[in-house]
Amino acid sequence: MIAFFLRVDDILRRRPWTTQSAAVGAAIFWLSAAILVFGMFYGAMMGVFGGVCGERLWQVFYSAVKVPLLLAVTFFIGLPSFFVLNTLLGLRRDFVEATRALVATQAGLAVVLASLAPFTLLWYASSADYLAALRFNGLMFAAASFTGQWLLRQYYEPLIRRNHRHRWMLWAWLATYVFVAVQLAWVLRPFVGAPGSPVQFIRPESWSNAYVVVAQLIYDALAR
Repeated sequence: MIAFFLRVDDILRRRPWTTQSAAVGAAIFWLSAAILVFGMFYGAMMGVFGGVCGERLWQVFYSAVKVPLLLAVTFFIGLPSFFVLNTLLGLRRDFVEATRALVATQAGLAVVLASLAPFTLLWYASSADYLAALRFNGLMFAAASFTGQWLLRQYYEPLIRRNHRHRWMLWAWLATYVFVAVQLAWVLRPFVGAPGSPVQFIRPESWSNAYVVVAQLIYDALAR
C-alpha cells in the first residue's frame, strides 16, 4: 500500500519513470492502477447522494465503475486520431512518450478528483437538491480537468522543447478529449442518480447527442 501511494506521489511530481523510463509496462501498470482506484473512489462518493440503503447501494457501485470507464473510453476513442496527427506532423517517433504523458495526466486527474471527494460529501450533507448536486459535481470535474491540463503541459515540456509541433498536438488532444468526454458523460448518465428514481446503469434515453440537446436548450431560452 505504501509503495502504491509513493507511486501516486511520483505521478503528481512528474517523476521520470512515468514517461521516460525504459520499463514501459511497469509504468503503464501503475498509472492505470491509479486511474482505476482513484476514479472508482470519486465515483463511489458521487453515488452516495440520496443514501446507500437498499437499491441505492447499486448506484454507488455503478457510479464507481462509470468514472474510470469515462476516463478510459474517452482516452481510447481519441487515441487513433491522435496517432494519425502525430504521424502527419512527423512526430511519430515520440508517440510512445506522448501517450505515456497522456496516461500519466489521466492518472493525475483521477487523483485530483479523489482529493475533491470530501467537498462533494460536504455538499451532499448540506443540500438535498439533486440539480445542485449535479452542478457541484460538474464543478469538481471542471476543477480536476483544469488541474489535469496544467499537469499535461508539464509532462509535455520535454516534448515541446524537442519539437515545437508538439504544442499543436497538445491543443489538438485537449480539444478532442473535451469533445469526446462531454458526449460520453451524457451517454453514461446518471452518475449521481435522482432519489426516488429507479437505479439504472444507463438511462434508456441516453443515446442522444449532448451538443444537440444543449443547442436546443439555448434556442428555447432565446426564443422565449
